[in-house]
Amino acid sequence: MRGDTVMAGYWRDPDATAATVRDGWLFTGDMGSLDADGFLTLKDRSKDLVISGGSNIYPREVEEVLLLAPGVAEVSVVGAPDPEWGEVVVAFVVPQPGQAVETAALDAVCLERIARFKRPKRYVVVDALPKNNYGKVLKTELRQRLRDEPLTR
Repeated sequence: MRGDTVMAGYWRDPDATAATVRDGWLFTGDMGSLDADGFLTLKDRSKDLVISGGSNIYPREVEEVLLLAPGVAEVSVVGAPDPEWGEVVVAFVVPQPGQAVETAALDAVCLERIARFKRPKRYVVVDALPKNNYGKVLKTELRQRLRDEPLTR
């Protein structure tokens, strides 16, 4: 996008500005698709895309499916480095108060609604997701946690 009200750049960060603002255009990192009627559907953010075995996996799609599983209050999906696949899908799941989350139920809802390769290879049950002051999940912290606690096969 571009226009008079679009930011000119990041404060004191010329490298980030150069990567985001090019020839006056702000590249937001939002990814979407246009349907036959010209309607835009936002899919996810390019920084959040998981590439596993050469396939693009949109975390938002997996998150929306996992929210349908019994006992799930919140979920956030990220990619974890994997020597064989490049990345694998990992879901951080917050159970509803007083509920237990069953991995088999999470897998079942995924297998019913999305392609098998998009299904998380690991589920991490947490009490809460890290969020910023605006309530946005800090996926960078989730990815750091995976780097600190690597996946085991």
